[in-house]
Amino acid sequence: MNAVPRRSFLAAAGLGVLAGVAGCAPGAHRPVAATYLTTSYDDLYPGVEMFLGKARELGGFDFDVFPSGQLLGAEELVPGMLHGVADVVLQTSSYVSSSFPILGSLELPFTTEDFDRYLRACDPDSEVSRLINQGLTGQNMRMLGGMATGFEYLWTIDKPIRTPEDVRGLRLRVAGEIEGETVKALGGAPVFLGSAELYQALERGTIDGMMSYLGTVVSRDLQEILRYGTAAHFGAYTVDAYCRNDWYEALAPRQRHALDEAGRVLFRDGTAKLVDVHEHEYLPAVRDAGVELIELDEARLRPFRDAVSAVHERWRALLGDPAAAQRALQLIRDA
Repeated sequence: MNAVPRRSFLAAAGLGVLAGVAGCAPGAHRPVAATYLTTSYDDLYPGVEMFLGKARELGGFDFDVFPSGQLLGAEELVPGMLHGVADVVLQTSSYVSSSFPILGSLELPFTTEDFDRYLRACDPDSEVSRLINQGLTGQNMRMLGGMATGFEYLWTIDKPIRTPEDVRGLRLRVAGEIEGETVKALGGAPVFLGSAELYQALERGTIDGMMSYLGTVVSRDLQEILRYGTAAHFGAYTVDAYCRNDWYEALAPRQRHALDEAGRVLFRDGTAKLVDVHEHEYLPAVRDAGVELIELDEARLRPFRDAVSAVHERWRALLGDPAAAQRALQLIRDA
């Protein structure tokens, strides 16, 4: 895909205010990095800074950085990047996996209950990541690396979830299509809401709970309302650095190496920081607020795995490449 002028894309998308931001950016000829994440994400934003710092150190990239959706909102980041509005974006995979279905391989529920194995699959140098980039190349996108945010749990206000039957009829907030399919497979009703709307929706009873990783709970103070969290691999996603493949290939070898190494730092050091924050700050905050974390033994996990098998089949059909789907899942299980 050929890049179009940044102002043209923004105007075509009806984003006049953002067009003004992009046009007035100091040194607009410099590479642009954008994310919807804010500096208040204590578990995620340090990884963003690590990525940008390493790219600057090794490749001389003097990015104009637009956090907090200042240039492109969460759902606009990747389309904007593909149209040349930004050169590198840091984005949650769940926002884009319906358009780039190979990314869904790392979001599917119950591919593995071993988080260390899942982490190895997320490594930018893993066979899984290589397969993902092979699939992305045809859509002119490249994944440089990403942070694994931890498994997504089911969180509820009034009703603990111990069996798939407990999900039936519950309205659960989701942030991506695979999450939505998982909730539907368990008998619930998925509700798509931004994280900023969650506190009020839970407080008013508009929703009964949510499917999310731990960081969403604490960053929005939802532990003040939630009462139960069922801890299992109901889903997962990554926060990745993406760029256009043609832009990447046109760079000097030193700069390509810098971006690849920055992706490794994002994965390795960014994820390590995230895990540390979760273990030493977020989990204690949830427990201190009185939220009951429900652990499921093997016998209780089996019905959940059986129920979500339809989600795997739908993803295979969406990907449209049975061999690639089977290889991706096997690589994750063998990581």
